[in-house]
Amino acid sequence: MTDGRESLLEFPTELPIKVFGRNDPEFRAAVLAIVEAHFGSAYSVAEQRSKQGSYSSLTVTVRAESRAQADAVYAALVAHELVLMAL
Repeated sequence: MTDGRESLLEFPTELPIKVFGRNDPEFRAAVLAIVEAHFGSAYSVAEQRSKQGSYSSLTVTVRAESRAQADAVYAALVAHELVLMAL
């Protein structure tokens, strides 16, 4: 099934997802819960804090099987109140 949009990625692919939010344990837990809902426990995560420690960025790398799967996790992430941005 295609929605008419062309993808630059070939699936399956290792997909790094960068997620930004306030430096709060609830932010990390929420992001990982969303990722696990879409990909299970097969992911890696790296965390970096801002210079003043107010913000945190998580880079979660997953194996995406389709564009639909990637789009779904992005939509869930940006819809969450603790997520400021997802790239």
